[in-house]
Amino acid sequence: MSSSYLPATTESIAQALEAKDHSESISILYRVLDDPSSSPEALRMKEQAITNLTDLLRQENRGEDLRSLLTSLRPFFSLIPKAKTAKIVRGIIDSVAKIPGTSDLQISLCKEMVQWTRDEKRTFLRQRVEARLAALLMETKEYSEALTLLSGLVKEVRRLDDKLLLVDIDLLESKLHFSLRNLPKAKAALTAARTAANAIYVPPAQQGAIDLQSGILHAEEKDYKTGYSYFFEAFESFNALEDPKAVFSLKYMLLCKIMVNQADDVGGIISSKAGLQYVGPDLDAMKAVADAHSKRSLKLFESALQDYKAQLEEDPIVHRHLSSLYDTLLEQNLCRLIEPFSRVEIAHIAELIELPIDHVERKMSQMILDKKFAGTLDQGAGCLIIFDDPKTDAIYPATLETISNVGKVVDSLYVRSAKIMA
Repeated sequence: MSSSYLPATTESIAQALEAKDHSESISILYRVLDDPSSSPEALRMKEQAITNLTDLLRQENRGEDLRSLLTSLRPFFSLIPKAKTAKIVRGIIDSVAKIPGTSDLQISLCKEMVQWTRDEKRTFLRQRVEARLAALLMETKEYSEALTLLSGLVKEVRRLDDKLLLVDIDLLESKLHFSLRNLPKAKAALTAARTAANAIYVPPAQQGAIDLQSGILHAEEKDYKTGYSYFFEAFESFNALEDPKAVFSLKYMLLCKIMVNQADDVGGIISSKAGLQYVGPDLDAMKAVADAHSKRSLKLFESALQDYKAQLEEDPIVHRHLSSLYDTLLEQNLCRLIEPFSRVEIAHIAELIELPIDHVERKMSQMILDKKFAGTLDQGAGCLIIFDDPKTDAIYPATLETISNVGKVVDSLYVRSAKIMA
């Protein structure tokens, strides 16, 4: 910062806006913040300067400077209301979040602010920064630390009955448990979030996030129709807000259609008025998977997974469901191919299905163990031997039924004889 300050006035702010480049604007705004005046007008101008400076530093991707700015503003925060302090702090943290590759910086910044809010006894702000910190820890897969933080926070917020924050925390807890594959706790946390949300007005973005999480949990339980309806609700909320999350909701809608064998509807949804706004790699990936599913082609399926690796395999939700779909498709294709044979070379099956021999051999051994068909692998000869399905003999069930009925008759006779003897 420069040693000479500029008065915190409208003219100084205008001078910063009219500067020929960002570095000069930033320098002027820092000098405005150095003004020792604490009159109401000066404080209002400084708030404006902080907003402008935050925007400029974000555009320049200067995350560390934003962190230093937040630290240097602490004396200023004692001069303004706590609500305005909370707004400025959250605004600066949000600006740092918009700079790519700053996850570690955001975490350390949030930890610093949590400590400062504890020292200053600013409970309202601390709870919100802790919720933000828990979300960041979850993104960086620090699940145990995030869960410990949320457990304490949830009890504290429930005691204060801050419903809006409680919705955020319960939703975050649901996502965290889902990441840890603990579905019962994920569903319980989501139910708590919905209960809190029903008691207050929830902003559309937050309602969309609740619907999105509901769809993910229903899809995980293979209830794809209910999942689709929740994804549709989430898509409508995000689409109205022009939120980037809309494309994920649409992507998961298409996934549900594929999983319930309605892959033919995918093209219609993409070419609809709402779908055309989001045409891009994500929707192209789902279209490729839908085409492969319609044609029952494993080769097209594998090429789609290769071509759209970032959109399919790196998205954990899509990847999990597509793995299940791929296994089902592979089993159906293998059963269809081996049906005419009693003995067939594994290399021949691999050639017909256009997959590596070791891949086919591994899958067939798994299918035999799962009793999908009766057979054995002769690895010495490189052959699959298929047995005829053993016909169940009807005499055994009939014999068991007769013995059961005789047992009932004997029991009945025993009860009657006991009554006569009595």
